[in-house]
Amino acid sequence: QVQLVESGGGLVQAGGSLRLSCAASGNIFSVNAMGWYRQAPGKQRELVAKVTSGGSRNYADSVKGRFNISRDNAKNTVYLEMNGLKPEDTAVYYCNAEIFTRWTSGNYWGQGTQVTVSS
Repeated sequence: QVQLVESGGGLVQAGGSLRLSCAASGNIFSVNAMGWYRQAPGKQRELVAKVTSGGSRNYADSVKGRFNISRDNAKNTVYLEMNGLKPEDTAVYYCNAEIFTRWTSGNYWGQGTQVTVSS
């Protein structure tokens, strides 16, 4: 059984910062790419940032220069440092990871954490 558990969301004023964390646990053999997606009310889920096991990163254009994704491979944990937050960053943020167990591989999602940015 594999689980992704997120933490760190909340309410912040525009211009503020938040740090999200997501830890993968269970019968994990290896973790490939890890990333963060977000979904605002009435909108489709979109990629925010992604990092491979080798450390290559990519970001949505809307967050480049403001957000930083990192990971701790020893802890199977991915982080999202969000700076210069804007009201349009308000969404539920979901962690995602490509995980290999001894028997299977799959794409796993966290439960989501709310980020609200007030103007």
